[in-house]
Amino acid sequence: MQKEINKIVLVGTGAVGSSYAFALLNQGIQGELVLIDVNKNKAEGDAMDLNHGLPFAPSHLKIRSGDYSECKNADIVVLTAGAPQKPGETRLDLAEKNTAIYKEIVGEIMESGFNGIFLVAANPVDILSYATWKFSGLPKERIIGSGTILDTARFRYMLGHYFNIDTRNIHAYIIGEHGDSELPVWSNSSIGVVPIKEWMAKNPQYKKEDLDDIFIHVRNAAYEIIEKKGATYYGIAMGLVRLTKAVLGDEHSVVTISTYLDGEYGHEDVFIGVPAVVTRNGIKTIIEMNLDDEEQEKFSHSVNTLKDIIKDLQLNS
Repeated sequence: MQKEINKIVLVGTGAVGSSYAFALLNQGIQGELVLIDVNKNKAEGDAMDLNHGLPFAPSHLKIRSGDYSECKNADIVVLTAGAPQKPGETRLDLAEKNTAIYKEIVGEIMESGFNGIFLVAANPVDILSYATWKFSGLPKERIIGSGTILDTARFRYMLGHYFNIDTRNIHAYIIGEHGDSELPVWSNSSIGVVPIKEWMAKNPQYKKEDLDDIFIHVRNAAYEIIEKKGATYYGIAMGLVRLTKAVLGDEHSVVTISTYLDGEYGHEDVFIGVPAVVTRNGIKTIIEMNLDDEEQEKFSHSVNTLKDIIKDLQLNS
């Protein structure tokens, strides 16, 4: 039976975590939000600051700081803790140090008796989603990495700007690693119900080389933002709220998240970004798109990139 009050525990109140909490408050999520951070004063201060905005919020959210014991009856634990990505550093460079951090964090969460859903958002998210699955012992369906949800949002935004179409009517996906080996699925991209290739054939002012350039900007967006302001946090925070609403609302929404492949797309034993149906119980099913030969080859390369890291970290042993 579903509880009357949803409970979310956020671990990590850095730039991403605090932005997520702020977005939850502004988007009218109801229930409880508990903030946990190694810097307890930061978590307490964020809780105070957010509570002072409640008179202006669209609905009521009980916000407080706490410790790992709060995870026992949580519906969702959101993991944004971890070492941040530095300028010039790839997400995979973070793998070893953040995996060690997550072994400790996930262990303490599971000691509380937690039996809900993990949302993982720290980088490298595909590796840390796999690590969270291994360290927690929970079913794979209840580990949801943010995956390529932000890359897909960036993709749709840039395509919408290029075609002068509302980004919400751009249906296109970035899949694979949330990182340098990700890929666009042009073969399954459309504007409304019209495939992008067909749209371009009827509108010759649009060029393939422009689309290639758009993808490069999508793939490199995080590096550009980090160079300019030190970190990315608003976009991913809103993406995490979208996932939170999909879970708590049992929406059966299709979003591009990092989830476990068990034969889908011809691969297994890896967490990677693909479209999937998200429900109150976690991942219901993976949506398998028909990739063309080039896309399948690039996706396989992305899978192998992640598997090499998993092997080096001895996570699958």
